[in-house]
Amino acid sequence: MSRTLIDDICAALPGAERANATEGALESWKVGGKMFACFGTRSGEGVSVKTADTETARMLIDAGAGAKAPYFHPSWIRLDESTPETDLRHRIETSYDLIRAKLPKATRTALPPRTA
Repeated sequence: MSRTLIDDICAALPGAERANATEGALESWKVGGKMFACFGTRSGEGVSVKTADTETARMLIDAGAGAKAPYFHPSWIRLDESTPETDLRHRIETSYDLIRAKLPKATRTALPPRTA
């Protein structure tokens, strides 16, 4: 996994915007102003993504597919550098879809359509 690969996956999602670290904010990708992928503060820390719920996060952590994302809600997991590209893509797209679905209707409808 590399930041370039993560950036390529995220940039392909409709309405996704890169949020650079400024004034103490974390470097991340957002849709509708809400974060769906977040980088660690040190190079090589991987990327944190949202899961459907804490049970899903716990299952993925127990299966070794991710780790607890420090400082995030328990429904977020951290994917490390060894995550296969197909799994990385799936987890980022799932995180994006979960966040997008929770946006206010007006915000969601203003975004470009999501095609699978």
